[in-house]
Amino acid sequence: MILLTLLAGLAGAGAVLAVASAVGAAAIDRRHPPHGRIVDVDGLSVHVVDVAPDPAGGEALPVLFVHGASGNLDELRAALGPRLADRRTIWFDRPGHGHSARGPRRMSAPVEQARIAAGLLDRLGVDRAVVVGHSWGGAVAAALAVTRPDKVAGLVFVAPATHPWPGGVTWYYTVSTLPVLGRLFAWTLALPVGALLLRPAAAGVFHPEPMPPAYPEVARIALVLRPETFLANARDVADLAANVAALAPRYPEIAVPTAVVTGDADTVVLPAIHSEGLVRDIAGAELVLLPGAGHMPHHTRPEAVVAAIARVAAAARESADAGASAPLRAVPESG
Repeated sequence: MILLTLLAGLAGAGAVLAVASAVGAAAIDRRHPPHGRIVDVDGLSVHVVDVAPDPAGGEALPVLFVHGASGNLDELRAALGPRLADRRTIWFDRPGHGHSARGPRRMSAPVEQARIAAGLLDRLGVDRAVVVGHSWGGAVAAALAVTRPDKVAGLVFVAPATHPWPGGVTWYYTVSTLPVLGRLFAWTLALPVGALLLRPAAAGVFHPEPMPPAYPEVARIALVLRPETFLANARDVADLAANVAALAPRYPEIAVPTAVVTGDADTVVLPAIHSEGLVRDIAGAELVLLPGAGHMPHHTRPEAVVAAIARVAAAARESADAGASAPLRAVPESG
């Protein structure tokens, strides 16, 4: 009798939490609705914001931005969008994040998300773009350059996660990938507990630099607390090490101008493994090491990221004109 009472109590508490999570997810959607357009890419609905350049931008190469884990298109756009009015910028929610649909289980692989990114460029009529990938999005940028080199004019990695690393991932990512238990966790505890920890967790990602006070709202990071988005994000993170272990041996195939921007105080993604690994694997890649910067240099040192984009775009233009790879130079692109 005691056991039955206990089980009934747990089931009742779970039901209450599930209802609260559904209500909370709906409230997050109302606060952060889609503000771009939905594009069908190979049967998947993808939320994209495509910003036309200022007329003075001329024929500057467009830039495609790939956000990291727990993010959405506004995580990068809030930091860099206002600084790139001179060129076409394309910001999209990766599958299962923001307001993009997820697709099948294999979508946790960067190569699958790169396929969607390439299809999106095709749908938008973009022949080639400079691709900027932050953190987890760096693996997608690298996968795109390996699997669809025809779409990539140059690469800018920002605090990337691109190589196998020792150890595992935070426990709740692993729990969320378990059959049955993962969905129960996502639909009961993830949102209420995550809402309480949202600001301190975000601040921890910025460490040792301060988090801009408005960051959680302008970056719309509460979107990751919705149960289905939480599950997609957890599967991305939990599967990443195995996926990049398979992908990394192909990085030497990349033959476009490349810059890697990273903070030397990043404790989320270790520069010695990922950033230095990319510079080792990609011929001619430039390493921009920012003293005292953590995992979010696009917010804390945006000028360094914008300058890297300009150098990569200029080198890509030069290499296209010359028919060969051009070196990166510390000069802004002339357009």
